Amino acid sequence: MLENCQDAKERWGGVSQIIDRWLAERQEMLVKYCALSDTKGQDDEARGDKLKRLCEIMVDYVSAGHFEVYDQLLQEGRDFGDDKALKAGAEYFKTVDGTTEEVLDFNDKYQETDDLTSLDADLSRLGETLEARFSAEDRMIAVLHEAHRDKVE
Repeated sequence: MLENCQDAKERWGGVSQIIDRWLAERQEMLVKYCALSDTKGQDDEARGDKLKRLCEIMVDYVSAGHFEVYDQLLQEGRDFGDDKALKAGAEYFKTVDGTTEEVLDFNDKYQETDDLTSLDADLSRLGETLEARFSAEDRMIAVLHEAHRDKVE
């Protein structure tokens, strides 16, 4: 039994570290988003540089979620046999997945053009998309990871 507790701590404690790094990246992305949002009236070159940095971290963040974090969260729910959490997590994932195309479309649009005339409107829509995404991600973390924290510690 002690060995099983230690295994759980090793396995799921690592998930906490993955989530912490990922959430730190989210915070950095939001800082870059806000910095870009505050550039209204600046020249396109300065805005373009900030836009490029935002897009880089945004794609990294989305990729880490899809290829690292979500899989770990779902695996944790399966390993703890938490069918209720898995069902809820799947619903939250649908929301997250639905925002991915919008985020990537924003990135693709601004990787292919120097025309920033619609940037402010696009940033506003992106902000709404990110808000929905973050809310769903936070709920996934709550039901698939935080709910089992007492079994790991």
